[in-house]
Amino acid sequence: MSELHLAVALDGAGWHPDAWRDPGARPAELFTPAYWLSLVREAERGRLDFVTIEDSFNITGRADRVQGRLDALLIAARIAPVTTGIGLVPTIGVTHTEPFHVSTQLATLDYLSRGRAGWRAQVSHQPEADAADLLSEAADHVEVVRRLWDSWEDDAVIRDAPTGRFIDRDKLHYVDFTGRHFSVRGPSITPRPPQGQPIVTALAHGPAAFEFAAAAADVVYVVDPAHAASVRSLTDRPVKVFGDLVVFLGAHSEIESDAHVFAGSPEQLADLLLEWRDAGLDGFRLRPGVLPGDLTAIVDGLLPVLRERGAFRREYTATTLRGHLGLPRPASRYARAEVSA
Repeated sequence: MSELHLAVALDGAGWHPDAWRDPGARPAELFTPAYWLSLVREAERGRLDFVTIEDSFNITGRADRVQGRLDALLIAARIAPVTTGIGLVPTIGVTHTEPFHVSTQLATLDYLSRGRAGWRAQVSHQPEADAADLLSEAADHVEVVRRLWDSWEDDAVIRDAPTGRFIDRDKLHYVDFTGRHFSVRGPSITPRPPQGQPIVTALAHGPAAFEFAAAAADVVYVVDPAHAASVRSLTDRPVKVFGDLVVFLGAHSEIESDAHVFAGSPEQLADLLLEWRDAGLDGFRLRPGVLPGDLTAIVDGLLPVLRERGAFRREYTATTLRGHLGLPRPASRYARAEVSA
């Protein structure tokens, strides 16, 4: 029986719109570093693979909903030095950002976390924009970021004091990317990340998004296990496919969501996850309905059940996010090109 990969998606007080009003919620702490650190440490206590941290350029404009948020990347950077095992995957939009800056920020996060960084690449919702064009821009964005991560070979930094050479200039490469949406020469200003390339993740709801995610991501979130085969058929790269579920393990609540909504006991959730795993999924991203209550219920309720069934780790056996996921560390494409020349 193969072990599951598990992640949790952190968003404010939880995924239920009224989560901030729950008696166990902590709305007064939402904009404090201590709140986010406590959530990530709770997930790390459960030895989960990673957490995603939500972000957006939009607010709803409704007075009865949580408004405002802290920057996901900066939350991850604050948490990285004071956690030890869990992967940190902030959401960064690809529609209103520049790939050069995203590449250096995530490479820096990989250094701060000692190889535990990832990225949830998010396409902004724009009703007036063509979806195919947005996905095309997103694909170019991720491709440029990956090339910039590769633009320094692993051993480019030599620190040779006798000769006065800190870097080997021959091991820095121009990426020379020119496309419809971006023109980037490179190289990056940040040395190659510890993982080579931090993990890229993406949510895919339909055929066009499947194509983008299969081409661009290492981990793809889907809302139906039947979608796993469709995603895998579009790529020959090693890709992990996760189911995406909103989870209520405390008070049962009904909400509308872009993901499957589960409400029930830890045992019932374990049954569902294993059923979906057998249908072709590698793991799951669980969105706690109410924080911190449903996160604690995942750690103290769900995980012991899965461990009893041999379906989830008891301790970390790797030190990097790629290691947790069983994904290989890629070589720099530019180093490979030179070796084969």
